[in-house]
Amino acid sequence: MDYKEHIAIVENWPKEGIQFKDITPLMDNGPAFKSAVDDIVEYAKDKEIDIVVGPEARGFIVGCPVSYALEIGFAPVRKEGKLPRETIKVDYGLEYGSDILTIHKDAIKPGQRVMIVDDLLATGGTIEATINLVEQLGGVVAGCAFLIELTYLDGRSKLDGYDVLTLMQY
Repeated sequence: MDYKEHIAIVENWPKEGIQFKDITPLMDNGPAFKSAVDDIVEYAKDKEIDIVVGPEARGFIVGCPVSYALEIGFAPVRKEGKLPRETIKVDYGLEYGSDILTIHKDAIKPGQRVMIVDDLLATGGTIEATINLVEQLGGVVAGCAFLIELTYLDGRSKLDGYDVLTLMQY
């Protein structure tokens, strides 16, 4: 399926010069969304995944149906102050500053095979921070899957050595 047919390009949002890739039309189309999730599930099947991890918020949208289809758990990665129990955290760089991501301290058990799922691979900062959290807890990142990759931002370079699937590239 050509998933790009279900992505809306929004000019100059959230700021001038940005071409935002809006996944909501893909989510609005049941067969297309199911097909995208199924493609990620198929990618995961031979990786012996124990748990799916997704950064907020769109990583939840894609990661939860993947974990459901694989019949395994899902662990959310959230910004600081959003998870109710004991967490570990990592600082990561943004285009204009930095932020903090957290995960529950007991979300990943040592040796668990983890697949990280998100909607978009851009600069790679969020996924690099998510990998850091998983590995701090002793998890093994067996794969990373994205709906979209913005190749011109070269985020994949931060994922050197990790297995990566993207369904669309811009």
